[in-house]
Amino acid sequence: MIIKPERPADAGAIEALLDTAFGPKRHAKTVYKLRAGVDPVPDLCLVATDTDQFGAEVLVGTIRYWPVRVGDTPALLLGPIAVAAEWRSRGLGADLIRHSLDRAAELGHRIVLLVGDAPYYGRFGFTRAKMAGLTLPGPVELDRFLGLELVPGALDGVTGKVARVPVAAKASKAAGVRRRVRRAVR
Repeated sequence: MIIKPERPADAGAIEALLDTAFGPKRHAKTVYKLRAGVDPVPDLCLVATDTDQFGAEVLVGTIRYWPVRVGDTPALLLGPIAVAAEWRSRGLGADLIRHSLDRAAELGHRIVLLVGDAPYYGRFGFTRAKMAGLTLPGPVELDRFLGLELVPGALDGVTGKVARVPVAAKASKAAGVRRRVRRAVR
């Protein structure tokens, strides 16, 4: 089994794995409102592959992260993470989480949020502590809305509704930088 960055060619296999793991109605969940119209964070989207009996590469796991914000505070939204049935209970999900969280910290991210099973994610440091002042743009079971500080104190004083970071906002910010650079060069 190999963990590596997600590639565009993996999209179909990822969607099939997510449909198998969560069902086709997964798009109706609140967290999908935060992913709509947003590109995932490419440096943190990973896949796990194995080879089948014919030597062909097969996608057996996936994890993705999405940029979100709470007011002016940037954060990451972890998920979805899925592992093929034959690889469950073998530590692959934990490997994907640990590898991606280490990478997120290396890249300077400070906060990771998710909606998931507290006993499972608690072993990676996710907790409800410091989450009382945060809300999501739709219904969730509050005991499943968890956070992790990659930098101690990063959630101190952070309150408000978690919002998506639209692609258009990122693109317009980049366009503004390009305009300023062009003016400075002239």
